[in-house]
Amino acid sequence: MVKAIRLITAEDLRQFMNLAWKCEDDIGVHTVDGSIADAKSILGLIALDYSKPVLVVTDNKNFLKKISQWYTEE
Repeated sequence: MVKAIRLITAEDLRQFMNLAWKCEDDIGVHTVDGSIADAKSILGLIALDYSKPVLVVTDNKNFLKKISQWYTEE
């Protein structure tokens, strides 16, 4: 499953990463320019561009519910 999210602040990113670490499944974060990072990788996540929404890819429905506060339609 794929959901578009917008992480605006450093606190948003920290909360997102903490939720990802608690999830047993793989979670990928994709940017519009084609960059991909593991949501459990600090270095991978901070290297991404968040000026536009990113796509979260995972099969874990529970994780997607937990990040619903960041969903965007863009």
